[in-house]
Amino acid sequence: MQAFKGLPLFACTMLSSIQSFLRRFTARSLLPKVVPIRTLKAKHRPLVLHHLLQLNDADRFLRFGYLANDAQITRYVEKLDFTRDEVFGVFNRRLQLIAMAHLGYGATPQADAEFGVSVLKSARGLGLGARLFARAGMHARNRNVKTMCIHALTQNSAMLKIAINAGARVVYYGTEAEAYLQLPAPAMDTRLAQRLEQRFADADYFLKKQWLRASGGR
Repeated sequence: MQAFKGLPLFACTMLSSIQSFLRRFTARSLLPKVVPIRTLKAKHRPLVLHHLLQLNDADRFLRFGYLANDAQITRYVEKLDFTRDEVFGVFNRRLQLIAMAHLGYGATPQADAEFGVSVLKSARGLGLGARLFARAGMHARNRNVKTMCIHALTQNSAMLKIAINAGARVVYYGTEAEAYLQLPAPAMDTRLAQRLEQRFADADYFLKKQWLRASGGR
């Protein structure tokens, strides 16, 4: 129960049980480890903005492909379509958004779905980028999307490594690169895993919220 350190014992026990249950129904190739990843809605827009504004210049350059200033990031967040696309987030025990991903869908399932991710410096090294990529891949697969792609700078080695490890084909164009991951058809286990993971993430968020209230925000 180390992953839930800081939560009350009953909460740790409940989440650990849900996590164990999920692992039995998870497609291993798309989800190497279960972590609480929530599907974000339009009401989370301020949290998404706050998260992205915390990125330093180097991280902004890698995330957007250019040195985005605060105004440009604000416009990006304002234009996020939470109905058409999917936005995923990982929260710490203080309900701070420490990692997020945007999966942009095309007009048809035959169109590629584009993936972008950002992780705060304090949460690096935990594999959150790879897990967000796995979650996005499963959701795209369940929507019959054939290909998930990433547009990245060649110096963004961490993002390209995630794509390559997942089996993506990478094409380089000078200082830029494009990664393409072919997705198999959806299956019963991936559809079930998607539902269970969302419930697991919602339960995790609820219990963290209750703990935060009980502890007075400490």
